[in-house]
Amino acid sequence: MSSDAAQTKFKRVMLKISGEALMGDQGFGLHPPTVQRIANEVKSVHELGVEICMVIGGGNIFRGLQGSAQGMERTTADYMGMLATVMNALAMQSALEGLGVFTRVISAIPMDQICEPYIRRRAVRHLEKKRVCIFAAGTGNPYFTTDTAATLRASEMACEAIFKGTKVDGVYDKDPVTNADAVRFETISFDDVLAKHLKVMDASAIALARDNNLPIIVFSLDEPGGFRGILAGKGTYTKVVS
Repeated sequence: MSSDAAQTKFKRVMLKISGEALMGDQGFGLHPPTVQRIANEVKSVHELGVEICMVIGGGNIFRGLQGSAQGMERTTADYMGMLATVMNALAMQSALEGLGVFTRVISAIPMDQICEPYIRRRAVRHLEKKRVCIFAAGTGNPYFTTDTAATLRASEMACEAIFKGTKVDGVYDKDPVTNADAVRFETISFDDVLAKHLKVMDASAIALARDNNLPIIVFSLDEPGGFRGILAGKGTYTKVVS
């Protein structure tokens, strides 16, 4: 067992990433080298013996809220967004299995030819067998984001934390990209995130995580080795707790 594995206190975690994280420097779609890089990050954590759940957004292909804003009926737009998450999940599954990591895509909307339907006990059994479980199609309901889906599945799977991979290394009091004086929080409470309207996850996801005492760790997915390092207590991140 590596020294990182000895230090890792997490047995089962949820990794939530946006669909935009998979498009690299492109403005749209999937960027295979970026998918491969993230798959390598997941594999490095899997090798520590950590059981991994994943939820990937669909914003690189279709975002329901934007479709709705352009005149499309909201429920239809949201279902299209859910299908986009399935496409991303299949791409990540392909990359992980190419690295020798057994992976299951589990969809909230049944589509038996390409992935499994969501059955909680079966998903738990996959995790116990050290398979990565990618939960796709959100919660299966319109009007709920993949942030909420990640928090819901993390609660159902008894994950010990949600790791939210973003383009910045934590939660700031304002956008660090456009504000040089932005201050990063080491730790912040769920209530403060809601009160300050900080863009960690949507309000439903934050409230659900708070009610289930499920910490959210926000870190940069662009930092090589960042996911593994943070599991071992290294690196820069923000922890959102009760």
